[in-house]
Amino acid sequence: MKTLLHLLGWTLVSFGLLQFIQIDIPTPPTPKAGDQVTAPALVMAALKKGCYDCHSNRTNIPWYGNIAPISFEVRQHVKDGRKWLNFDLFNRYDEAKKQKIYKGTVKTVTNGSMPIPMYLWKHTEARLNPAERKAIIDWAKSHIAE
Repeated sequence: MKTLLHLLGWTLVSFGLLQFIQIDIPTPPTPKAGDQVTAPALVMAALKKGCYDCHSNRTNIPWYGNIAPISFEVRQHVKDGRKWLNFDLFNRYDEAKKQKIYKGTVKTVTNGSMPIPMYLWKHTEARLNPAERKAIIDWAKSHIAE
């Protein structure tokens, strides 16, 4: 019993100390007029619904995203997501980067790997329906250079 109490105590102390370690999400550059992605209304609505939390400056970190060790994963996903694609800075990208994004969008939306399952577990409202997926895919395909 004493060993179990020690283990529980050290676990609680470790958990408490973890709260002092926070991963900062760097503040992205402030977008200027015309920097944001433009797309038809259905596509924009679907992107905002399923993508903007990780791929824009408009990230909404939920309460559990501030509790370590979960915060490490949440904040790293946002950092990685913005690094790959930030819809608020989309028109700053050169054409080669945009082509990679369009092709990657078709792939990830088609195979269902975006939004990531871990995110959808808690954010069911971000789940894209078939019509939204098709709209995003068609929009991205229409921009892919032949």
